[in-house]
Amino acid sequence: MSAAADSTPKTPLLNKQTSSAFSKPRWRLYWELARMHKFPSGSILVFWPCIWGYLLGTRGNPSGVTTLARYFIAFLIGSTLLHSAACTINDICDRDFDRQVERCKNRPIASGAVTVFQATVFLLLQVGIFVLMLTQANRTAFLCGLFGVFPLHAFYPLMKRVTNWPQAWLGLAMNWGLPTAWLMTRPEDINSVPMWALTFGTFCWTIFYDTIYACQDRKDDVEAGVKSTALLFGAYVKPILSLFGAVFVGTLAYAGIATGMPQPYFIISVGGCALHMIWQLGTLDVDTPEDCCKKFNSNGDLGYIVAGGMLAAMYTPDLFVF
Repeated sequence: MSAAADSTPKTPLLNKQTSSAFSKPRWRLYWELARMHKFPSGSILVFWPCIWGYLLGTRGNPSGVTTLARYFIAFLIGSTLLHSAACTINDICDRDFDRQVERCKNRPIASGAVTVFQATVFLLLQVGIFVLMLTQANRTAFLCGLFGVFPLHAFYPLMKRVTNWPQAWLGLAMNWGLPTAWLMTRPEDINSVPMWALTFGTFCWTIFYDTIYACQDRKDDVEAGVKSTALLFGAYVKPILSLFGAVFVGTLAYAGIATGMPQPYFIISVGGCALHMIWQLGTLDVDTPEDCCKKFNSNGDLGYIVAGGMLAAMYTPDLFVF
């Protein structure tokens, strides 16, 4: 579920015989706890800011294909590990709330198929591997990435208990890979205005897509006493989200100007992103969970558009010059 309540939720008794989770093999339970059965959904939303940060951090100077491939693979593995660890800690903290939400009640911890102790050991393994990978970066990028693990991802479930804006904290956590990846290419850019401006833009992007995601559970969340921006925005969810979407597109444009990106970036990355977000809001039905899920997942596709424009600008800067 996307947010948590103020008060301690009621914990219903678990019926192990009726829970589908107990009929699954052990490996499958941990696979689902890590959300690998939904891959690349979720993980890809952590992955794309890393790619964008790395590509813009190079200032449009092409790297060799081998170097790009190595970084892309490292970012994909790291993003998947971090997202999986975040899902594990989220499910540990939200297990009692998840039992009250139809979409979440059969998750491994909520169903009782995986104990909190077992999940904690699994979490430590995930985080340990991620931090080990992070040690390969320079000191500035390492410290930045470590901050993304703790406190950003670690505290997200707790933030959901004290604010109507859990998506705002998630916006920081999900996109912290952008400055981390940028600093891998230029550690001296710690005070870079375009880097932090685009980080803020992706922060708004996460509020945009995770509010849509939270709209799936609005009925159950009201009954469970859960908070989210989906409930906070109410009937104005679409016009408010349009503002967050506009900020994201605006910061993409600013970052491109500030780093001297060629024309293909603005046509494909900025223009394509704007059209995609207009399509999302124009066709979104917030009262249909299936459509909310579809639009949420479409943001993974948006990442290809933005990254594609960056790559086109780097390798074919004269693409639209006639």
